[in-house]
Amino acid sequence: METREFRPGDVVRHFKRETVEPGSDKYLYRIVGEATHSETREKMMVYAALYGDGGLFVRPLGMFLSEVDHEKYPGIKQKYRFELEARED
Repeated sequence: METREFRPGDVVRHFKRETVEPGSDKYLYRIVGEATHSETREKMMVYAALYGDGGLFVRPLGMFLSEVDHEKYPGIKQKYRFELEARED
């Protein structure tokens, strides 16, 4: 089974990045880290947008690491919802 881990500071791309013009920062995010929901104890991923107002987001870790629903998004080539972005800063 493949283990997928992200570290704080990693830059990841959301699968919808395939739908925007090259050179845009849209759908790029910097990992802040994992967190635990205070009531349910569910693991969450915290990440910040590298575009727009740089908003801070949280998503359940299982969903963050999940595969793209290729039935809903048949034209998307990316396998996972979020993948590591190889880029030089």
